[in-house]
Amino acid sequence: MDQDRILDYEKYVEEHKEETLALLKEWAAIPAPSHQEEKRAQAVKEWLEKQGAEGVRIDEAGNVVYELGCEEAEQVVIFMAHTDVVFPDETPFVIREEDGKLYAPGIGDDTANLVQLMMAVKYILERGFKPAKGLGLVFVANSCEEGLGNLKGCREICRVWGKKMKTFYSLDGYLGWAVTKAVGSQRYKVTVRTEGGHSYSAFGNPNAIHILAGLIQTLYSVRLPEGAKTTYNIGTIEGGTTINSIAQEASMTYEFRSEDHGCLAYMEAFFESAVQSMGKAGWDVEVEVLGIRPCNKDVDELEQEKVTAGCLKVLERYCEAGARTKASSTDANIPLSMGIPSCTVGCVKGAKSHTREEWIEADSMTVGQKVAFGLVLPYVM
Repeated sequence: MDQDRILDYEKYVEEHKEETLALLKEWAAIPAPSHQEEKRAQAVKEWLEKQGAEGVRIDEAGNVVYELGCEEAEQVVIFMAHTDVVFPDETPFVIREEDGKLYAPGIGDDTANLVQLMMAVKYILERGFKPAKGLGLVFVANSCEEGLGNLKGCREICRVWGKKMKTFYSLDGYLGWAVTKAVGSQRYKVTVRTEGGHSYSAFGNPNAIHILAGLIQTLYSVRLPEGAKTTYNIGTIEGGTTINSIAQEASMTYEFRSEDHGCLAYMEAFFESAVQSMGKAGWDVEVEVLGIRPCNKDVDELEQEKVTAGCLKVLERYCEAGARTKASSTDANIPLSMGIPSCTVGCVKGAKSHTREEWIEADSMTVGQKVAFGLVLPYVM
């Protein structure tokens, strides 16, 4: 990208500081639990249309999709930022300003990054830019990135475009990091059921909580595989009815993670063996799959290095502390598992994501927006 264009978009970002912050406050106030992002998605769609975007649609997965030059394109580049937050609130969030920070649940993860991406689209529309020759651009405000959303929105985009995707970018997280490797995860709900009974008169009947506790103890005895960082966790447990009842039912949620397929397969085999042994012992055990997030598979190393280098170059242009790469679980898990070179980049400074004390630095929106523009604009002319 030539210096004149860089200077032009940097000036544009500086001139649109107030508009950016106003948009952030507006969208951050809209509740958007995973699977219930309709209000925020509609707000994004209407805003894009006001900027002159034509053909904006909300697809079956709840994604807001704007395609630019895709009709005859040989390949497409995807740019994505998610609309959902981890909180179940259905009433508007209150944005609090204090000491140069904006506080609200989900304001950084991922509302700020969503705003950065949409402002880049606004700039492209105002300047009349078109995709580089042979390319189409797909801009997505996607649904269901968080938790049990299980990357539903991204899966749909990747299903539609498949191997036609040249490169995939997700704007998510904080400035200074580029996620270039996917941490895969497998999540389950395990339920144990028994006859139960009165704690005194039926004493001796099997207790579902006790049986489930035995499974938990077994799962925590696993010897972790070698080759890549691998983790596991029991996230929640519930069961029973009263203190004087032998629990008829108890359940837990369980997950394991790794950036290596072999390690995930090892953990899956251990988990299945532990559950099967309970069945053989005569216990009634049900397993429900809550979500599967894959990790990297067959990504061309040279092409991935090019994408990574490009992201790091942009980050280092604007981040005083430099930039680093890491593995994480993001929307990019899906394209990376399909062999598509991908990168997830954060475009805001902040902290305490996934808590109600989440905040971002208001001034960092300017820096982060320049990063977002620097990622998108090499693909237009």
